[in-house]
Amino acid sequence: MPFIPFLFLLATLLSGSAIAYFVGGATIVGFFTQDQARYLAALPQRAMSQLDVFAFLAMPLFILTGELMNRGGVTEALIRFSLSMLGRFKGGMAHVNILTSVFFAGISGSATADAAALGNTLVPEMERQGYSRDYAAAITAASSIIGPIIPPSIILIFYGALLNTSVVALFAAGVVPGLLLAAVLMVVNAILAHRHGHPGGKGSEIPPFWGSLFQALPALALPVIILSGILFGFMTPAEAAGVASLAALAVGMFYGRLTLKDVHEALNRTVILSGAVFIILVAVATFGYLTSVEQLPRKLAEMIGEIGLDATGYMIVLNIIFLLAGMIMDVKAAVALLGPLLIPPAIALGVDPVHMGILVGFNLTVGLLTPPLGGVLLILSTVVDIGYWRLVRATLPFLVVELILLGVLIYVPAISLTLPRYLGLIN
Repeated sequence: MPFIPFLFLLATLLSGSAIAYFVGGATIVGFFTQDQARYLAALPQRAMSQLDVFAFLAMPLFILTGELMNRGGVTEALIRFSLSMLGRFKGGMAHVNILTSVFFAGISGSATADAAALGNTLVPEMERQGYSRDYAAAITAASSIIGPIIPPSIILIFYGALLNTSVVALFAAGVVPGLLLAAVLMVVNAILAHRHGHPGGKGSEIPPFWGSLFQALPALALPVIILSGILFGFMTPAEAAGVASLAALAVGMFYGRLTLKDVHEALNRTVILSGAVFIILVAVATFGYLTSVEQLPRKLAEMIGEIGLDATGYMIVLNIIFLLAGMIMDVKAAVALLGPLLIPPAIALGVDPVHMGILVGFNLTVGLLTPPLGGVLLILSTVVDIGYWRLVRATLPFLVVELILLGVLIYVPAISLTLPRYLGLIN
């Protein structure tokens, strides 16, 4: 009766239960309906072995880093520095929005943190300068997904730990696609700025370059320290995350904006988010145990062979599945739930696991911009007080361009793999 777990899964999903509960509950039901209940005796040991991965230690520390930076005045410093470089161009504030997301990506690695922070600060300023609220919110949403692609990225840490892939190689592979995404968004913004007559910066409103650079240096130094330490082998991702969290505390104190109350709130938020993530991981480890008992990856690989899909064909199907998952699921849950099941057959067909990791991360973050449950859209519609579907319509031009870029990344693996190969991280 294999349909019973799916009915249970659907019922718990419709009831509004958290994803960890309905995945875990449906999996336990699956053990009984598939007459595999005897394997449950080894489940605790199996689940703990899945969680006992050193790379996972970096995750809560990078979450803490992002929380401290958000509260420490870093966003304002990065905006002023970006404004000093790009604010005088046509559509300059939108360019500033994108560039700030690039800097922010090297600190928080979170699309939702980026969207919330810049939605509170840049969208009102763009409106004041003459942009429509729709466009200001749309460019903020579109650029926020740079965060999980440019390292450090919590999604890539997740993927690397679950799929036994080098997190360092994944970080190196994310640099060029992330910068390429920023460049593409700037090109689109420049075209739309001239077409719709968006304002350019006024000289009196542009902060001096050297003064804003000096103010932003502590914030700019942090991603440089993190990336160089990881990519050149001075630190593991977990060690870099520890250094980053201490540096974030120091930077917040430098700006004089971080209080003991802020630190306490950041720690509380980190504990809550980390706990939620690890509960999901336990549920997913349970699901992964069932798939291994039932030999689902092998059966899936055999089915792909019977259909006759080559590596490119399977990757297209896989990316469609992940894109749909990103529309309705938490990004980390989608990686944990679908990755161990669907990605091994792709690797068996010859797809590089590092390339696959960048595609999965890019794909799922694009899902944050797509209805019905796009996470970034939900956050921004609340933060800037704009209708959800109105924001969806405004975001469409950027979404189309990002999907085109995803297609380019699928067909040109060198975009992702050249830097890690140059650094000797992969063959």
